[in-house]
Order: sequence, then C-alpha cells, then structure tokens
Amino acid sequence: MFAVLSTARKSITRVTALLSIMALAACDPSMMPSPNGGPSINTNKPIPVALLVPYESAQEADNGLAQSIENAARLAMADLDGVEIDLRVYATGGQAERASAAASRAVNEGAKIILGPVYGGSAKLAGIAAGNAGVNVLSFSNNTDVAGGNVFILGATFDNTANRLVQYAAQKGKRRIMVVNAQSPAENAGAAAIKNAIARNGSTLAGTQSFELSQEGVVAAIRPIASTVRSSDADAVFFTSGNDGAMPLLAQMLPENGITSPDTQYIGLQRWNFPASAVSLPGLQNSWFAIPDQRLVQNFSSRYSAAYGQAPHALAGLAYDGIAAIGALAKSGDSQALTAQALTRGSGFVGVNGIFRLRSDGTNERGLSVATIQNNQVIEIDPAPRAFGGTGY
Repeated sequence: MFAVLSTARKSITRVTALLSIMALAACDPSMMPSPNGGPSINTNKPIPVALLVPYESAQEADNGLAQSIENAARLAMADLDGVEIDLRVYATGGQAERASAAASRAVNEGAKIILGPVYGGSAKLAGIAAGNAGVNVLSFSNNTDVAGGNVFILGATFDNTANRLVQYAAQKGKRRIMVVNAQSPAENAGAAAIKNAIARNGSTLAGTQSFELSQEGVVAAIRPIASTVRSSDADAVFFTSGNDGAMPLLAQMLPENGITSPDTQYIGLQRWNFPASAVSLPGLQNSWFAIPDQRLVQNFSSRYSAAYGQAPHALAGLAYDGIAAIGALAKSGDSQALTAQALTRGSGFVGVNGIFRLRSDGTNERGLSVATIQNNQVIEIDPAPRAFGGTGY
C-alpha cells in the first residue's frame, strides 16, 4: 500500500516536514519556561534520550519490533537540524519489571526524557521510576489507563479514533449509531470510547450488542443486531472488531440478514484494510474507518525501506514522531523544553503519521483521515487535517 517516491521528491518532502515541525515549535507562544514538570536541559550539548524497547524478549516478534523502533528513531535523528540527540538504548525484554529497572538506570545515567516502552504495563512502571526524578516518559502504548502524570502515550487511542469517525458520520447525516463489540477487555474499552464520542458530538446511541468472542458467539448475535438496527432506525453500526477477530464473519452474515453498508453505514474502530486481502471482502465495501495521513506515512515507509531494506513495523513511526517532537522543542533553545507544559502545547507537532499533540492527561490527539473501501481498494474520503484548531475534544 506504500508508494515509492523519487529521491528528489523524498528529500523535498523530508525537508518540508522537518521545517513544519520546527516552525510549529518556533511560533508557539504557549511554550513558556516552567520550573516544574520535567528536568532542565542544556541545548548546547547533545540531549540524553533513553529509548526503552523490547530487545532480549523471549518473543522473536518483540526483537524485530525493537529493531524497527530503533531504526526509526535514528532516521529521525538524522533529520534534525541544529539539535543533537544522544540516544541511549535500553532492553526491556518486553517485561514490566525490566522496563522499570531500565528507566531507573536511564535516569541515573542522565536521561532527560524517556522514549518508550511499548507495552502499557511496562510504561506504567517505567513512569513511576522516572517520575521520582521528574523525568517524562513518551510511551508507544495506546493504553489510556497508564497515561497521566509524567507518562504520555503516543499510540493512537480509541477515544481519538471514535471521535473522528462520529464527527464525520454526523456531517454525513448518520447520527443514530448502534455499537457492536466482542466481550473482551480491549473491545469493551473501544465500545465505551464510541459511546463517549456519540454523547460528545450530540448523536444518538441507537442500541448496543455485545457477543462472546467465538464463532458461535458471533453467529448468535447476528439476528439481535439486525433486529435492533431495524427497530431503532439506526443509520450506522459502529464495530469495535478487526479483521483478526470477528469482523470478517460479521461482514459476511449481516448482509445475509439485510444489514448492508452504506444503507446502514458500517463504521470500524480498527483499520479494516489489514491484512491487505481484507479489502476484497464484499461486506466491507463502502465501510468507513480511520487511517493516518497517507501522504506522510508513504513518505516515511519509502525512506525507511531505502535505508534499511525492509518495511517499517506499524509502530515504528511513533519513534520517529517522538524524536521529532523532542528535537522541535529543543530547537527553541529553552532549557525547559522537555517539561510537561512544553510537551503539551496546543499547536502540537507534525510527525510521519500526521499532526499530533499531547494532552495534559497524558493521552494524545492525532489528525486522522477517513477512508472507505470501494472496488476492493482503499480510498481516502476525508483528508486528515494539517493543523489543529482550538483546544481539541
């Protein structure tokens, strides 16, 4: 799905993105020095940044993820102009206890900010260890339960995705939304995020249906879902399931029971273009879901592949974003550039997944595109914003 750009175009796009990041840092009047919320830095010297990644994990996939994250961080470092990063890599083994120990060691060795770790439990313990020294943590997790205090999460959140899609649905006249989810912790959290977004945007919760996460559970839920759609006059069904779970079966059986998109608009909390073969599923045609800014994603993927000979992991872009944000803030020359106040400035940053900003509660807001599937192809139908307006949701 990633387009390959010419060398000249890649250079232009890289410089443009970098200048955008730096410009946001330079013109933001809210970035005032603060004695609290983070350590002071010497911007005339390389900034010590700790990268906590799951090297030495018993799971081979973790080691590949760790390498991809480190590669992306170093790619971002090469793009910084006038800012030097002293990147120090610490292995967590994918374990929360090791992440805590790594965070303590990193702080003792002079780290001014921590990038990572990946998993929510690891981020929570690393945050406690770093918080004792007043150091902030930019985790790759999307688990909002661990966000807050000195822990900021970079991963796309359910709340952010749900809000973007409910807003778009409202613009298109789809305001009566039914929520369908599997009975799992993640999908229960996703359903809660959708309900909050519905209330926040003045839409109507037309009904709910949960099901046991099994083939039998999905089959048993089909008729109740179809019945609720009809009896409630729902004009959209918002699903929490992905294509690695219940969605393929839902997308097959609901149309067989008369519930098809776009008559009753299918909306997905997860990205329904993964795996690539999923775009050929008849039931997912004309559905809606959110994706990052594809122009920037494609540029990053092309540059990463050219540098390292393979495609980046889906989370690797978060490492680039983290380094880019640190570099943009440090570019100001302000010794308080890595405090919580600086990190949460309203204008945010431009990363390889689009614009993003960190919120005071440790969560984030990301600019997302809305996409659909038509004729077995992913089509962007509402582009990601290029700048934030106001204070966010």
